Amino acid sequence: MSAIERRYAGIVSRTVALAIDAVTLTIGFAVASGVFGLILSLFTAVEVSSPGAVVGAAVVWSVVVAGYFVLFWTLAGETPGMRLMALRVIDRAGDPPGFGQALVRLAGMILAAIPFFAGYLLILVDDRRRGLQDMLARTTVIYAPKTTVPGPAPAQRVSPAG
Repeated sequence: MSAIERRYAGIVSRTVALAIDAVTLTIGFAVASGVFGLILSLFTAVEVSSPGAVVGAAVVWSVVVAGYFVLFWTLAGETPGMRLMALRVIDRAGDPPGFGQALVRLAGMILAAIPFFAGYLLILVDDRRRGLQDMLARTTVIYAPKTTVPGPAPAQRVSPAG
């Protein structure tokens, strides 16, 4: 796909994809935290609402969120939310961003949210619909419609002659 054929993803589809990822992360983390808290309460006398536990949970949450985005962008070029919205993040060569680029993109997402998500508004005015995070990481988000790859022909049954 050449640069001319690429359709750059807009702010609405990107926001919906991010919301899907946020819901996925929140539900997954809530379930995992509940299971972990239950197991912890069965075997220890640690109070899970102590300040140390809250800080620890916040640190773990941050690592999980960072890992989720960075690993999905690096390995697949898309998060599950982006996949549902048929979006893909690519570098200048059209490949998924490298690990370093993904880290810069994540930091850019945080910076883009300060203040009042102003860095995301750049998507509305940039010719390639890039937000601050894309400009910093040198990435672009494109529409990547699902394509079907033809597989081998189904096996045909051959009946014995007779």
